[in-house]
Formats: sequence, structure tokens, C-alpha cells
Amino acid sequence: MKKNIFVIGLDDFHRKILNTVRNADSYSFHNLLVYDQIIHPKHYAIEEMIEYGSRQLEDFDGNVDAIIGHWDFPTPLMLAVFRKKFGLGGPTLPNILVSEHKYWYRLRQKQVVPECTPRFEPVNPFEENAAKKIELAYPFWLKPVIAFSSQMAFFIGNRQQLDKALRLTREGIGLFGEPFRAFTSRCELPPDIPSNIDAFWCIAEEPIGGEQCTTEGYIRNGKAHIYGVVDSFREGRYNSSFSRYQLPSRLPQSVQERMIDAAKRTIPALGLDNTPFNIEFYWDKKNDCIWQLEVNARLSKSHCPLFVDVYGSTHHQVAIDIALGREPEYSSQKEQYTTAAKFMLRRHRNARVTRVPTEDDLKKLETRYPGTMIQIAVEEGMLLSELPGQDAYSFEVAVVFMGASDPESLEAHFEELKKELPLEFDEGAAA
Repeated sequence: MKKNIFVIGLDDFHRKILNTVRNADSYSFHNLLVYDQIIHPKHYAIEEMIEYGSRQLEDFDGNVDAIIGHWDFPTPLMLAVFRKKFGLGGPTLPNILVSEHKYWYRLRQKQVVPECTPRFEPVNPFEENAAKKIELAYPFWLKPVIAFSSQMAFFIGNRQQLDKALRLTREGIGLFGEPFRAFTSRCELPPDIPSNIDAFWCIAEEPIGGEQCTTEGYIRNGKAHIYGVVDSFREGRYNSSFSRYQLPSRLPQSVQERMIDAAKRTIPALGLDNTPFNIEFYWDKKNDCIWQLEVNARLSKSHCPLFVDVYGSTHHQVAIDIALGREPEYSSQKEQYTTAAKFMLRRHRNARVTRVPTEDDLKKLETRYPGTMIQIAVEEGMLLSELPGQDAYSFEVAVVFMGASDPESLEAHFEELKKELPLEFDEGAAA
């Protein structure tokens, strides 16, 4: 009998990706929750979402064998709620809350990998004279403790930038603060966690940098494992916007091993168990030091097509195995390419979209460049400032997944495709 696997916010793209897992015909994949409830809603109606999802699972005519997810906030927290309610294994809600909250996570991280932890401090953006109370010297980053995709993350080089960032943060922090508060009201936090520094606070952190990558792994029964390392490349004025992810990593093996060691110490310290995870790192080559940027108690959806290209199947295989109570067996099957990447096409100034490719245009390009999938994020006539979920310094207008025989060919093919992609903008029309 097929196992019923529920996937939060399952769309057609990821349903296709899921069919690459080992023994895919032994699973039935079902969507849980409405896609638009999870992905960039104007408001996260948490209690309504929990009620709706619970009703879906209760009304299902069959066994609910596993619940998995790959989206960012609030998916990991939703998973914890649904799994507990339906008697399924996985990390507890309090420990997921700790890993999602940037300040709480840093406190735990500092206990076990202080050498990978930048200087940081909490900031209450609503406090009178908040700017004067920050002890870190300029420059530093100011971020809400709950956010993703660098939303409301500001590089602070002077008091003027700080005042503006605090004002914008106060205006927007409720988008994530309110729903996070709904989850904290459902449980007791660990005693070492300062609950007074809640989801309406920020964290100030000293800048870290270097060559960036992400370790993809899982923890089962207290033992953490890493099965892949993906490089990350950035662009922009403050080098803050992702331009591509690439598998496998080109960092020296000795550096990867140091990151893996730090990851294996960090995850248990967060109280996480029986879950996939990923941790973002920097290698400061000049000073030969490793910095840890953030942790996610889930696999990265952005990396899924890369694992398919290089290893033959999506790393959802790990999430499925863990959710079903099995030791994951993730290894290369029938890889097509030796390297693969997700390229993110960005604009760094607001503009009006004057032309987008047709379906026929995209099919021709995907045929001309085998192993390519193109996703357009904009519509003709819209302003880029209307895009939801963007970082503070750029607009992601399209995504290109691509595989190749070597890194040089990969980059060359992408540059050729980018020139041929009929995607046009008018910055003057946005004034």
C-alpha cells in the first residue's frame, strides 16, 4: 500500500521534483494548506491555517503517514504543530521556535561554536532612543529576529541609515512578528531563552563575509549528518543579494569539513532532532575563519533541482525517510550533470516591466539549453516594487535552473541564455 505523504504548499513544480525520489511510485503526495496561505500572503492567519490544515488531515480517507515541507516561515512551525496533533515524529515546537528566532539561535550557537559567531546584540526598534542604545560600532547589519530572504535586512553605515531602517522596521515587522507570537502562545519556551525579546525585536550583527555556502543535512536520534554542500554567490551594493546557488561546492575539502563539524555541534544545541536542516556559512579566506550565518530546520527548496541534476533525485528523499522513521539513504542514482546551479536574475532599481517571454519563448530556450528550467516572477506592466518578499536592495525577476558538464560551461551557457531572454524594463516609467 502506498504511503501518504502530505506536503505543505505543494505546487506543480515541486510535485514533478518529488517524482525523482527513490521508489516514488510507492508514495502518494498530497497538498496540505492553500499555496497562497503560505507563500507571501499579506497576512499570516495562523489559527485559521492550523484549523484548515487539521480539518484536511482529519477528513482524509486514509492514513496520514508523514507531513513534510520545504518552504520558509511559517512552514517549519506548522510542521511541528500538525505532527504533534497527529502523533507523528519530528522536532518540538519550542525548539523550532528557538531555531527560527535569530537572536535566540545566536545565544545557543555561541555556547557551542563561539569561534563561528559574530558579535551581536538585541535591539528593540520601538524603544525610545533605540539607536543610541546600540553598542556595536558602524557598520553593522540590522534585521528583524523573524524574517526570511533578507526581508527588512539593512546595512547600517551611519546614524541616518539607522534611523531610516528603524522606521521601516517598525512599519513592517508585524508581518512576521504577529504570526510568530501566535506560535509562542501555544507552548512554553526553554528556560534559558529570554522570552521578553520577542518577535518584535531586531538583531544587530557585525558584518561577516567571504565565500559562502550551505550545508544540507539531517539529524536523527541525536546524530547529525551532512550529505551535501552548496555554494552561494551574492551581488549588489552591499553584496547582500543572492545571484546563484551551485552544487557541488568548490571550497577546499578541509574548509568544508570544518563547516560540517560546526554544523554537527550546532544542531543538537538547538534541541532539534529527527528533521532535515541546512546551515549557511562563510569562509573568510584571508583570515581562514569560519562564520555561521543562520540555520533552517528544513531542507532548501532552492537546492532541490540542483540535487536532481547532480545526484539524480531531490533531497526530499531525506525528509521523507526521516518523517517515516527511517534512516535516510541518500546517494547518487543516475546523475545527468557534474554541476548545476540556480541563477537569480535581479534588478537593483525599481522599473516597470515592458516585456516578458511567452511560453513559446521559454520552451525554445529550455530546448536550446538542455537541463534548463526558467521561472519568470514578473508580469508585463507591473512595477518591480509591487513584487512581494524582496530583500531591501534588489528585485528578483526570474530564476534559471541549469546543469552542465563543468562550472565554466555552466556560467557561459547562463550568460548566453540571459542575452536571449526577452525580458525588458523601463526605469524611467517607475519614477
